Amino acid sequence: MSNKAKIGWVYLLTALFIAISLFFVVKSNNYMFFATPIVLGVLLLYIFSFDKVMMLVSFVTPLSVVLDSFDGLAVSLPAEPLLAGILVLFIAKFLYDGKYDRNITIHPVAITIYCMFLWMFVTTVTSEIPLVSMKYMLSRLWFIVPSFFFCALLFKKPKNIDWFIWLYMAGLCIVVIYTTIIHSQHGFDNHSAHWVMSPFYNDHTAYGAALAIYLIYAITYVFIPGIKTSRRVIVLGVVALLSVAMILSSCRAAWVSLAAAIGVLACVLLKIKFKWILGIMIILAGLFFTFQHQIIDALEHNNQDASGDIVENIQSITNISTDASNLERFNRWHSAFRLFAERPVFGWGPGTYQFVYAPYQMSMEKTVISTNTGDAGNAHSEYIGTLAEQGFIGTILLLAFVITVVYTGLKSYKKAKNKKAKVLVLGSTLAFFSYFVHGFLNNFLDTDKLAVPVWSCAALIVVIDLYYSNQERFEEIQ
Repeated sequence: MSNKAKIGWVYLLTALFIAISLFFVVKSNNYMFFATPIVLGVLLLYIFSFDKVMMLVSFVTPLSVVLDSFDGLAVSLPAEPLLAGILVLFIAKFLYDGKYDRNITIHPVAITIYCMFLWMFVTTVTSEIPLVSMKYMLSRLWFIVPSFFFCALLFKKPKNIDWFIWLYMAGLCIVVIYTTIIHSQHGFDNHSAHWVMSPFYNDHTAYGAALAIYLIYAITYVFIPGIKTSRRVIVLGVVALLSVAMILSSCRAAWVSLAAAIGVLACVLLKIKFKWILGIMIILAGLFFTFQHQIIDALEHNNQDASGDIVENIQSITNISTDASNLERFNRWHSAFRLFAERPVFGWGPGTYQFVYAPYQMSMEKTVISTNTGDAGNAHSEYIGTLAEQGFIGTILLLAFVITVVYTGLKSYKKAKNKKAKVLVLGSTLAFFSYFVHGFLNNFLDTDKLAVPVWSCAALIVVIDLYYSNQERFEEIQ
């Protein structure tokens, strides 16, 4: 075919597309046909460049918007459909080839994930609401398989690590700029800080958790060796932008998670062994439960509510006498413990907490923001929510996963020979740890906004542990 003929066909197909699109607009006021080129482009990526779809997911995840009800199931568009497509094709390819990196499949982190899924399946069978639990387990599959198992393959090429992290960072920066502009229109007041990130993040706590993870990553890249000065200036600009966003978010849990990450960093730099860090954490937890009544009695004397002042906001973290947000957490946690006491082994089923907790609330513990309809959040804790939904075995497996990933990250940092690998694995470990500290106070692993960063952090740590910690050069594996 001649060049003129090819150009003619392009013009003809373009005109045909515009005509059909206009027909749909005029006849039914439907603009969806204009999305056809985008849909076709994504389908071509699935066929010819599968890895680029995961990169696209990284960019669009912070920009995705939740459709509240899609046949009874909330869906984040476009991230979750893209993840579901990756899940289907990844499994199909595995069944066809029968090949996957064996080193990844037998890694301790991967083994803990298998155990978590196995127990999730068991508790889905015994669930109070099996349909809800099946949907929950399916959504976990399309989060974990692409974000951990597929990303682990992508990250064997070091350039993919940088692309993946910075594509999410780019999308998040767009959200930060949008949020800051809307927030400024309300005078940066504390009340508007809770919702100005909508529709991209459902509230300031999820937004703050994502900011904490990527602020740690941005700071990590400041110390990556060999970056050009111009790029380092851009990185410092992103650090400044995310730092301001973190302050404006008024997310106290995210601030606590950053402080905890700094504490771990100090232990690493002081070369304190992991077993001592873990031991100290266990001792602190033991002391809390031993003296919980005295501690709670002391905290009840704090009447400082959250406000626009950052110092007052920090003081309000321990206010359990008048702060509605803190009091509601206690209400949800107490309800979860009562659910656990009734079904300590199998729990009530994955994803069911919000549908079953209402009768287990006590009138004296309810707050002005309490609800009986199961539409205002979950258990507000990854660990306590898992305890109610999957029993004590589910919580033990979750803790085993967190400890295994953090231990792997710190071990890889210690033995890494290449400076970039060393800095990256430490940054990933701190980012991962920050989320699971935040996870004491909130739970977001059932959303794409945090599932993609958290599971990909774990994948990055595993890949560096397996392939780059013993290499002098941080180069693509042959």
